[in-house]
Amino acid sequence: MLASVGAELLARLQFAFTISFHIIFPAFSIGLASYLAVLEGLWLWTGRPVFHDTFKYWLKIFAVVFGMGVVSGVVMSYQFGTNWSVFSDKTGPVLGPLMGYEVLSAFFLEAGFLGVMLFGEKRVGRFLHFAATVIVAIGTLMSAFWILSVNSWMHTPAGFSINEAGQFVPANWWAVIFNPSFPYRLVHMVLACYLATAFAVGAVGAWHLLRGSGNESARLMFSMSMWMAALVAPLQIIAGDLHGLNTLEHQPAKIAAMEGHFETRNGAPLILFGLPDMAAEETRYAIAVPRLGSLILTHDLNGRVRGLKSWAPEDRPNAAIVFWSFRVMVGLGVLMVLAGLWSLWRRWQGRLFDATRLQQFTLLMAPSGFLALLAGWITTEVGRQPWTVYGLLRTADSISPVGAAAVSASLLGYVMVYLVVFGAGMVYLLRLMGQPPQLGGVDLAGEGPVRAAGIVPGPAMSHDRPADHPGGTRHGD
Repeated sequence: MLASVGAELLARLQFAFTISFHIIFPAFSIGLASYLAVLEGLWLWTGRPVFHDTFKYWLKIFAVVFGMGVVSGVVMSYQFGTNWSVFSDKTGPVLGPLMGYEVLSAFFLEAGFLGVMLFGEKRVGRFLHFAATVIVAIGTLMSAFWILSVNSWMHTPAGFSINEAGQFVPANWWAVIFNPSFPYRLVHMVLACYLATAFAVGAVGAWHLLRGSGNESARLMFSMSMWMAALVAPLQIIAGDLHGLNTLEHQPAKIAAMEGHFETRNGAPLILFGLPDMAAEETRYAIAVPRLGSLILTHDLNGRVRGLKSWAPEDRPNAAIVFWSFRVMVGLGVLMVLAGLWSLWRRWQGRLFDATRLQQFTLLMAPSGFLALLAGWITTEVGRQPWTVYGLLRTADSISPVGAAAVSASLLGYVMVYLVVFGAGMVYLLRLMGQPPQLGGVDLAGEGPVRAAGIVPGPAMSHDRPADHPGGTRHGD
């Protein structure tokens, strides 16, 4: 059945499948590495063992996530040679060095200090171990820097010339790396990683709080994650808006698909929901707010917004996919903002840790950051079609001379192996997260267990009302 589908579509599906599995783990690694650096820094600063206990709890999870990210990413590099050899040949002089820089400056940095981070705490001393944790966190961010530079160049190519062989060759490395969309996409992606991690950590904290509100480590997880939601989710909306304006400037066809606009008009509405029909060139059953689309995109109620009919049919992205993936991303982002505001309200009341409904909502939101991230990447990549290098190299001209049968066979192999291997990995991660954090840490003075040290605040020292407080009885909101 798959062999009857064209090789180009199968190759795209294969890469989409593998990268969808892969992107979850680096995103989680980026967020967890920074979270671990903050936890260990707070432990060294305050001496409170709860920070160290929480650090050790998430360190095990980080090790598994990091390993799964490495393994899931290896196969994608082979696909550039097997399925996309023409693309590799045409863009290799530009993208090859950037990928090399990512390995040399970022991955080697992460891998070099990962062992110290995982196993060296009792061997190298607390402060050197903290330095290793910070370096691993920096390495993950540097990986994001280089990978986003590569991908952004494919969307907004700059700083290149084309040689006699038809290859893109660098003319200005500064312009190549810092291409027009790169700063916006880097900020948007890093914030997405932090939010995805925050809601995963918050959900784990909420799970254990629902089973018993006295666990100090679970309280710490939940509190820190809710601060992240309250502060970073609104920033992400602002960053997304700036990214959208940059996309309107450089990839207006993608914006037209995201908004479901087929006709060019002044005072364009904001289509909230509808069914884009590429064949009929219209969005059916549209529910729209008059003129709001122009106001958001051009900051003018009568601003001119181009529709997909401005481009030839073969140059249009698939609006039916992009329209809905964009709304999934935005909808989840709005829910994250609401969760953050809800947590601020409960925190102000002094009842964050007995807010049962908030904790249940956070538990339901556990995968929201990763789903929003995947929806955002679908919007970005499907919206770039039919180009691999926007406006310059078509996807149809980038594929290897390989038959559909060969691509379909490898696709089926990937699906089966990934579901077994990474399915088992996900089950193991969930089992790790399901284990309650152990409160048996040692303070910096080596004075013994957490409770014996007397450093970790008990209910009487907590900034939030304990469960036995007259106004803090555990109940729903």
